Amino acid sequence: MYYWNKYKVILLLTLLIFMFFILSGIALAAEEEAAKNYGFLSLLPPLVAITLCFLTKRVLASLFIGVWVGASILLGWNPIGGVTKTLGYIVENAADSWNATILLFDFVIGGLIGLIYLSGGAQAFVKSVTKKVKTARDGQIAAWLFGLVIFFDDYSNTAVVGNAFRAVSDKLRMSREKFSYIVDSTAAPVASIALISTWIGYEVGLIGDAIEGASVAMTPYTIVLHSIPYRFYSIFAIILVLAIALSGRDYGPMLKAEYRARTTGKVFADGATPLSGGSELKVLEGVPQKTMNMVVPIVVLVGVSIFGMWWTGGGTSAESFTAAISDADAMTALLWGAMFAVIVAILMYKVQGIGTLADMMDAFIDGAKMMLLANLILLSAWSIGSVCGEMGTAPYVVEAVKGVISPLLLPMVIFLICNLISFATGTSWGTMAITMPIAVPLALSLGVPLPLGISAVLTGSVMGDHCSPISDTTIMSSMFSGSDHIDHVKTQIPYAFTASGVAVLAYLAAGAGMSVALVLPLGIVLVGILLYLFSAISAKSAGISLPLAESKIEEVKEV
Repeated sequence: MYYWNKYKVILLLTLLIFMFFILSGIALAAEEEAAKNYGFLSLLPPLVAITLCFLTKRVLASLFIGVWVGASILLGWNPIGGVTKTLGYIVENAADSWNATILLFDFVIGGLIGLIYLSGGAQAFVKSVTKKVKTARDGQIAAWLFGLVIFFDDYSNTAVVGNAFRAVSDKLRMSREKFSYIVDSTAAPVASIALISTWIGYEVGLIGDAIEGASVAMTPYTIVLHSIPYRFYSIFAIILVLAIALSGRDYGPMLKAEYRARTTGKVFADGATPLSGGSELKVLEGVPQKTMNMVVPIVVLVGVSIFGMWWTGGGTSAESFTAAISDADAMTALLWGAMFAVIVAILMYKVQGIGTLADMMDAFIDGAKMMLLANLILLSAWSIGSVCGEMGTAPYVVEAVKGVISPLLLPMVIFLICNLISFATGTSWGTMAITMPIAVPLALSLGVPLPLGISAVLTGSVMGDHCSPISDTTIMSSMFSGSDHIDHVKTQIPYAFTASGVAVLAYLAAGAGMSVALVLPLGIVLVGILLYLFSAISAKSAGISLPLAESKIEEVKEV
């Protein structure tokens, strides 16, 4: 038994890979499609990666194996060549300017965390917030509200909210699983429906390309605005977070995580591996701890980032501030904001006599080190996206269901297709780019209102990306919340599926002609009913009383 427990993961991996090649060989023998159409086989890389993630809890190794499986297929079932092609994907994605900017931004943000921690700013912020926020319920509502405020970009949202409230959530005995869920659910769902954000320019561009040459009276931007009330998943996901915070009710794995945190003070599950955390960061002793040492750098981060988005989007030459934000180079702007925040922090701390320059550089490096694992996972996630693109995963899924669509079902079917593609590939923007050129002609030909059909693409892409373990925003939510990634994913999925299930019903109702003014409130009521029902069932099964009792606030060492 000892040896089985010790080697069961290796045996499972070996068996899975062995079965993969047998089943894939059978599928390949039956495949009669064109040379570059891999059909069902195109689903295997993400399926293998996601399955292994849950079986082994080793995200990095699972993603690497998923990329290797796809690379081997692309090279004619050559496992040795698959290794070299896998490395090629990783190098290619690391060299991409957008990706490189994200990686550098993560390292700089990590360094900023190290500096803030060194100054005592994080500890002072915790003390100031917990003077007013006394319970986990209040902390959840505060984090949710803060997530709504940082509406202009999902990456900025995860970085700012995660860094600002992580220590507060620990002090209030909020599980890291719950905290990362709140951060994740107020990132892409909020940014995707904001009137001024880094998303809206991308959405407008895709819609403009898709309707080119068609007889459409509305402009792309007008279509985006009219589609917002129909973004059912994004709206229900945001509402569900608030309902959970206000009611104090949870269900599924999240209920157990919250019960553990409230009763034992353990914000992590036993054996958890947080993507980042402050346990190894240095804190200078004997220096005054001031809230401004955290707040000022964060304000600089947000302010310079917004200015950078305006500037890179055209600045004074842009038609409007909204247009400039829409056309912004978001990651470049965020990198500027992070770098200026670091510079301001160093100058502030130097003026106050907080440590030497050597102390601050050591703190910066220690903070940047926290992001190493997360960045390696990001690289692997991008690489599996490249494999899926080369194998035609998304087009295969779209083509498989395209022939069974009716006008009544079209919005719901588009939504579900986008769920599947974005979950399997880990990219919402990539899913939008693939499905928009197909969804728009289908909606026009079947007489489905464009805002309704397009909303299914936009919010459906957010749903799969929101809960996929290989999504960059999901990974970054785990990273900045300091959560174990798989624990974050498995506790969040039931909530994502709840909002998605209600969205499916909403799209059926809207497709049948029901007014969105009626569909939205009915959907929100149903979200509340399901929360009460599921939480009651979970609590009874686990023998836990709801709502969970608020525990006495105690000092926590980990931030």
